Amino acid sequence: MNVWGQLRQAFVASCLVCLCCSHSAAQQPVDPHAPPFHLELSVNRLLIPVVVRDSQGRALSDLKKEDFEVFDDGKLRAISGFTVELRGASEAKPEASPDSVSPQSPVPPLKVTPDEVILPARITVFLFDDMHLSAEDLAHARLAAVNVLAAALTGTDMAAVVSISGRVNTGLTRDRAKLQDALGKVRPLELYRSDAMECPSIDYYQADLIENKHDPVAVQDANRKFANCNPAVGRPQDVGGGANLPTAENLVESAASRALTRGRQDVQSTYASIAQFVRRMALLPGQRTLILVSSGFLNIERDSLNAESRVIDLAAQSNVTISALDARGLYTTEMTASERSPALGGRSLQVNSDYHRSAMTLAENSMAELADGTGGTYFHNSNDLNAGLKELTEIPACVYLLELSLDGVKQNGAYHRLSVKVDRKGAQLEVRRGYFMPKPDKDHRKQQPGG
Repeated sequence: MNVWGQLRQAFVASCLVCLCCSHSAAQQPVDPHAPPFHLELSVNRLLIPVVVRDSQGRALSDLKKEDFEVFDDGKLRAISGFTVELRGASEAKPEASPDSVSPQSPVPPLKVTPDEVILPARITVFLFDDMHLSAEDLAHARLAAVNVLAAALTGTDMAAVVSISGRVNTGLTRDRAKLQDALGKVRPLELYRSDAMECPSIDYYQADLIENKHDPVAVQDANRKFANCNPAVGRPQDVGGGANLPTAENLVESAASRALTRGRQDVQSTYASIAQFVRRMALLPGQRTLILVSSGFLNIERDSLNAESRVIDLAAQSNVTISALDARGLYTTEMTASERSPALGGRSLQVNSDYHRSAMTLAENSMAELADGTGGTYFHNSNDLNAGLKELTEIPACVYLLELSLDGVKQNGAYHRLSVKVDRKGAQLEVRRGYFMPKPDKDHRKQQPGG
């Protein structure tokens, strides 16, 4: 079989099995003893996709290796490899048959028959984050997606509508009706969301402050909320003394621990699902873009930063572009009535309002870093989701792939912050913000119980 025949055969198989994450980790119940998501990749090199634009937002394609400088935690690092990828340019593909469909006419389903399949020039996967989207944000994003499907499907292009939870998955298709039908089936899934009626109500952000950072203000607030919602406790200070000591402290500690486990499982399963889709898209031909439609999620712990770094590495190595749309549009950081529990009053209302604002701002980082780190685009702070999704379906014309050798970099479990400078006046860069350097496996095993 010739190379073209092998590509045809591989693509047919991909259409049948690719993007199938029906048993997504997001659908599994919370298991406090479950190991964190871990994606094995080589740590000998680091790939840094960079998009450079001029003041008018046009991608620049005439830069050379010597035009770039990379700083790792503030220290200048040598660039060991340099590649220019013209991702926006159409790749060579067979001429369409006379019976192929024009961009203006309705697109029928693709017939996955080895003798008839036409390899797509572009593949776009719309990944809806049903784990974090609110019903209101999802409704706006769904409408915008319906409006841009025509732009995402022209000529031989193919697309898919999938969800983080795995509950919705069209597979690759050119059938707009099938994609639109799938959009209507995406529903918010509140598997890992905190319960405002729990006593005390502690979310992932506050749980991290209590359990990992041992923040006294967060601990005092948890005690205060427990006193407010528990009629057996008269005053917040009673939580830490007298007959209430064992029960109250245990209940507050248990609530914080549950919230931390729930939040950790949430973000880990989210990254695991994204990695699954990227891994499957890597097998496909043509230009490949994953568009994450989300309200954001918190990556505030070491394991989460590790998972994010691994997904970025995987996408960079697979030449898959991840772009992201913040479905919240222009949002307010103030707490809504539905987000206020009965225990929030006085000092607790002020403290938790501050936590809420900080968490909403940090939730943007997860989307921005995935986009910046893979040569994609992050659309946010705008209610024009139609324009946003349309922009995201357009792959940057040029992506520079910088490579750093990691030989000699200590594998100490630290997160390294990156900055890239380019010798071009007025240039704007989209680039990954950092990477996680994991510890060697033997050190990892020593940290495990019984290791």
